[in-house]
Amino acid sequence: MGIDINHKKDRKVHRKEPVSQNVYLRLLVKLYRFLSRRTNAKFNQVILKRLFMSRQNRPAISLARIVRQMKYKQREGKTVVVVGTITDDKRIFEVPKLKVCALRLTEAARSRIVKAGGSVITFEQLAVEAPLGQNTIIMQGRRTKREANRHFGAPGLPKTHAKPFVRLRSRNHEMARGRRKSRAYKSLIYFTVFIFTLRRF
Repeated sequence: MGIDINHKKDRKVHRKEPVSQNVYLRLLVKLYRFLSRRTNAKFNQVILKRLFMSRQNRPAISLARIVRQMKYKQREGKTVVVVGTITDDKRIFEVPKLKVCALRLTEAARSRIVKAGGSVITFEQLAVEAPLGQNTIIMQGRRTKREANRHFGAPGLPKTHAKPFVRLRSRNHEMARGRRKSRAYKSLIYFTVFIFTLRRF
């Protein structure tokens, strides 16, 4: 008699293709799947993996961050590769000459790069120019920059800075969350403070 194995948690969650049905994205996947298979360059494998990613995992990167990362002497003349969007940043006034490759650029970011004497290329052009990722720098935006990330964790617990889901910050809007089990959880900090005050008396 065989053992009945529980297959409830057998699903392996990693993408083998993008969820998007965008024709141009799928053509890029075809191209970089070929390059990652036929070359030993880690660069192509990284690009392919990032092309599969959701938009949450492909956050936009600002022009200011790119300029800051490219100011080092050893990175001079290299191509910036972003599997995502490059956005403009009004806080920087001077944009150096850059060569960038991205899935998408905002109009303001594109015009500033071109005006500074730089160039913008597509991933197809990059595959011709640098099939092994020669003279390139891969960059990505901060994934934890989303507003939703500020709420991760339990607000009210010691040493956490999680933002509570409340309409206003006042004594009327927190509903004693963290004070007792019936309100999400009971924080130990209130219990210890209460015991300490009892001991004083």
